[in-house]
Amino acid sequence: MRNRTTHLPELLAPAGGRAQLEAAVRFGADAVYFACDRFGLRQRASNFALDDVPAAVACAHAAGSKAYAAVNALMDADDLAALPAYLEALDEAQVDALIVSDLGAFSLARKHAPHVELHVSTQAGVMNAEAARMWHELGASRVVCAREMSVADIARMRADAPRELELEAFVHGAMCMAVSGRCLLSSAMAGRSGNKGHCAQPCRWSYALVEEQRPGEFYPVEEDVRGTYVMNAQDLNMLAHLDDLVAAGVDSLKIEGRNKKAFYVATVVHAYRAVLDGADPAVVAPELLTISHRPYSTGFYYGRAEQTPERDGYVKECLHAATVTACEPSGAAAWRVEAVCHNRFCEGDQLEALSPRRPVSQVQVRNLAWLPKADELDPAPAPVPVAVANRSAERYAFEADASLAPGDYLRIRIS
Repeated sequence: MRNRTTHLPELLAPAGGRAQLEAAVRFGADAVYFACDRFGLRQRASNFALDDVPAAVACAHAAGSKAYAAVNALMDADDLAALPAYLEALDEAQVDALIVSDLGAFSLARKHAPHVELHVSTQAGVMNAEAARMWHELGASRVVCAREMSVADIARMRADAPRELELEAFVHGAMCMAVSGRCLLSSAMAGRSGNKGHCAQPCRWSYALVEEQRPGEFYPVEEDVRGTYVMNAQDLNMLAHLDDLVAAGVDSLKIEGRNKKAFYVATVVHAYRAVLDGADPAVVAPELLTISHRPYSTGFYYGRAEQTPERDGYVKECLHAATVTACEPSGAAAWRVEAVCHNRFCEGDQLEALSPRRPVSQVQVRNLAWLPKADELDPAPAPVPVAVANRSAERYAFEADASLAPGDYLRIRIS
């Protein structure tokens, strides 16, 4: 980072599935965190089958990244009974750390995953050095700061906590209106426990008032006929303030988003990696406007967190047009690109190419062709020239002036 003499912090990215994991490590994450099909707090994510964890960890390690498994759901007696074998499997898979919030799960992890570091989840609500010290004495190597802490709070905890205990803090993504995510709204209103990973996000729903003497007559809290989103937290974005967090003593910068797609993960990791490597945050900041997001804020880091009570909904400036699968030279200063289509793009369109550790480049689509799938009747079908790429998940080819690589993402501006 600019103007900094100490070591770089870890950049920790979400891996809701295999595609997200590969995108995270390719675009510069130092570590990834994921969950399996049990005991995580993002059960709507793709997640990993327990049998697939060894391959996922090997993928991260091959890229020089660490792999952390979230085991941070609220644990009942039945969960604890099933946990020993689960923890032993994660230990055998060579997971680098377990993210745990429940004290019983923490105790079992010490016994059944002895080779794995233990990180205390933000769900535990660690907000002071005494709590951090106690977790460290129990065997934790890291605590994830409660989301309600300010930068000054973190600096104070860092000064008083054991030096060898690492601190992790969220820097980007969705915020929860409850204390560090511990919420009963979803369970009470939808029968889906957020503390078990099944949050229905009722804090994002619209609400209106009903006056006791006028049943059936609804009054919006704000001047919006659909109601009000009184609990709708803004998304966190600390790209411009990473130096402050590092100066406060944060060792790991965490991106939220295990329910997000690989394109989102790649874009956010790309932006934060660039700033950590020395880029000007003001130059990189527009990158975070291209992906789906709620209005951005700095959460609790510099005061009270902000809500967006007038509406809920995402905004974005770009669509994920395609993912590059191959690129070969095609004449002088030209390349033939093959890519899988995700959203419509056309002959002559100017696409933006997202590549690891490089500034975003411009690519103009020329000689666009659809690549039909081979079958028994036509094992080697010829490319079909087209004016529009609009077959989702099918392959297209075109000529470009820039060299790309498999795994690069192409996006198109929304006019």
